Amino acid sequence: MTSASDLSDRTTIVVGASRGLGRGIATALAEAGAPVIAVARTASPIVELANRTGTIQPEVADASDATVAGSLIDRYEPQVVILVAGASPLIRPLQHQTWETFSVNWQTDVRIGFHWVREALLKPLRRGSRVVVISSGAALAGSPLSGGYAGAKATQRFITAYARDEAKRAELDITFTAVLPRITPLTDLGRPAVQAYATRSGQTVEEYLQQFGEPLTPEVAGAALVELVRADVAGVGPSYLLTGAGLQALP
Repeated sequence: MTSASDLSDRTTIVVGASRGLGRGIATALAEAGAPVIAVARTASPIVELANRTGTIQPEVADASDATVAGSLIDRYEPQVVILVAGASPLIRPLQHQTWETFSVNWQTDVRIGFHWVREALLKPLRRGSRVVVISSGAALAGSPLSGGYAGAKATQRFITAYARDEAKRAELDITFTAVLPRITPLTDLGRPAVQAYATRSGQTVEEYLQQFGEPLTPEVAGAALVELVRADVAGVGPSYLLTGAGLQALP
């Protein structure tokens, strides 16, 4: 991917910036010079992040609320929107789920993706804008200990692809991309899942993780998203797997 380095004029909203990959992504974009609007439901982590990084503006909001996406997009007029926020699934096999626990990622992750992608098309964002939806590698491999998580993440990828097509049909010049991070023990979301799957397979955590190579870190995720935002739009694909080695285009 060829790129342009200056991000100082690329106002970026990162939804889910308080922890894990979202925090790494918000930090990396701010360090690359982008004005970043860090959105999270909890104030203290993003206020602390903003205090450490001068180009981050904290916004405390529930991104799944149907009114929040339109309000923040109208207020900040971003050129980049990155959706990382989502619920932590209950790590149990299917028969130990209830419908409420099974569907939590449909009620949160899919809802957030739908509201924000819809608003990006309706406003619409200015020409040349980018929308990146952080899905999950579980959308490809399944996630039998996480209820409806894998299906919800696959639906996020579908929503992103639908939006990409609608933007093209309407000649909006907005690029929609799905990024699917591989499971990692280095986030609050991934750590219990890794432990559970290692136990299920009769392996230690270290043995289980060997199949995935270098673990994905928030810093690697941040560097990968900076690369993606900087990339010439002509070279940006519809979806990517994100691993410890960076971005890998998906068919």
